Amino acid sequence: KLQFLYLIARTLRCTMADAPPATSGTKVSFKIILTSDKKQPYKVISVPEEAPFTAVLRFAAQQFHIPNVDDMAATTKDGTGINPVQDSGKVFLKYGQEIRLIPRDKVGGALLL
Repeated sequence: KLQFLYLIARTLRCTMADAPPATSGTKVSFKIILTSDKKQPYKVISVPEEAPFTAVLRFAAQQFHIPNVDDMAATTKDGTGINPVQDSGKVFLKYGQEIRLIPRDKVGGALLL
């Protein structure tokens, strides 16, 4: 009887290891703020946890009429940069709901004399 239980447990472990990751079906919401505008308009976007964060940024860029997603930076409210090559769920857990978009022409400008 003990060997039988051991065999079942071993089989279940192998089956679980080979299975694709389960999708939770839960969604996360981001409040994305365009910081380059004085009015600071924002959009609330809800996406599945498994959605790539690059897709969220691309959609937000379209909503704010930014022509290229590569022309902006994503930061937190305290200015920490966000690496977009992550799942949305991980970004939400690490940085929270509020994301700020800054067009690259507004970041790190050099003063030429």
